[in-house]
Amino acid sequence: MMKYCYTKLLFVFLLWLISTKTFSQVDTSFRQKKIKFSDYLSLVGKNNLSYIAQKFNVNIAEAGLETAKIFPDPQLDFGWFDNGQRRMNMGYGFNSGISWTLELGGKRKARIDLAKSETELNKFLLQDYFRNLRANATLDYLAALQNRLLLEVTLNSYKSMNDLAKSDSIRSKLGAITKVDAKQSKLEAGTMLNNVFLMEAQWKASLANLSQQLGARQTDSLFAPLGDFSGFNRNFSLTELILTAKNNRADLLAALQNKYVSQNLIKLAKANRVMDLALGTGITYASYDRNIIAPTPSFTQINAGISIPLKFSNNHPGELKAAYYNSLQIEVQYQQIELQIQNEVKQAYYHYSSAQKQVQQFHTGLLDEAKAILDGKTYSYQRGEINLLEVLIAQRTYNEVQQNYYQTLYNYSAALVELERAAGIWDINF
Repeated sequence: MMKYCYTKLLFVFLLWLISTKTFSQVDTSFRQKKIKFSDYLSLVGKNNLSYIAQKFNVNIAEAGLETAKIFPDPQLDFGWFDNGQRRMNMGYGFNSGISWTLELGGKRKARIDLAKSETELNKFLLQDYFRNLRANATLDYLAALQNRLLLEVTLNSYKSMNDLAKSDSIRSKLGAITKVDAKQSKLEAGTMLNNVFLMEAQWKASLANLSQQLGARQTDSLFAPLGDFSGFNRNFSLTELILTAKNNRADLLAALQNKYVSQNLIKLAKANRVMDLALGTGITYASYDRNIIAPTPSFTQINAGISIPLKFSNNHPGELKAAYYNSLQIEVQYQQIELQIQNEVKQAYYHYSSAQKQVQQFHTGLLDEAKAILDGKTYSYQRGEINLLEVLIAQRTYNEVQQNYYQTLYNYSAALVELERAAGIWDINF
């Protein structure tokens, strides 16, 4: 009896020692910064480099508005002349003048209206960019959560199989099972360890995506998300979602604003066909002419005038035609975007409803049943009632059920993100 107790204690100690040594192979040395979803999304809006770059489009458009307000610059002319007959004392002189283009037809107002509409268009485009950035950043956050859970599943499965393999190694030495069974369980444990390393790499890669979304440049640490997949259950009406999308989607508002831009382009093209006037005034001074034949005293001459261009270019209204056809094109594009949004909402709604049903299916006890079967098979194997193959089948089934469960939870949460992206709403927080 005492010998049996010593053997059992030795078995437990060896199992713990080998298991600890094996798990030390998993890299957990990097520094993790835990971050909540609300804090993460707030930092994305502040630090995402692509979003910051997009904001400059609004600044550029506002600078264009300032440019549109500028009046034409006046032109100042200076000249000097010498009659070139020094022997005959014909004299010399100089002239100066200033001219300015007077724009007619409301060109300046048309330019300002166009620049204003383009500024508003860029603001809507920026809103739409953030709509997609927010959804994509959330999907990256959810993917990191999913990969962490899948790593835990793989790690736990490996732990169970590794414990079983070490147990079989000792049992084989004691003659309780054959060496083939011990080698088989050790082989399965090694295969699972490779899967652990693979899932570990995928998890770290998803954490690196979070750092990119946050504009973080640290190389010695990664952001690790907090939270789970609860809180994604919603009830929606498809009709209300489509109506909300048509009212809220920034890309549709941008398409509508683009119609105003095209109308202002037509107004500017029409204004450009109106001729402008050039107003000018100047002064000319001629020195005293000492020529003995026709001596002339010095004099100063003041002049003013109007220059009227001949708009022969109006016979070729290419700019006006291009603006007109551009307006027609944008009108069709607006209708296409409106139809596309309606289709996106429908598809996202159907995917979300399907994912919702799949999650409910797992809540009927599939996980508990798979775990109970695995525990039962493992217990029977340890008592010598079944072979190792039945345990491996039960282990793989349990792994697949867990992986499918977490994949379904991710699909469910991702479907909600896509649905709210399509509808132009946002209430996700977990």
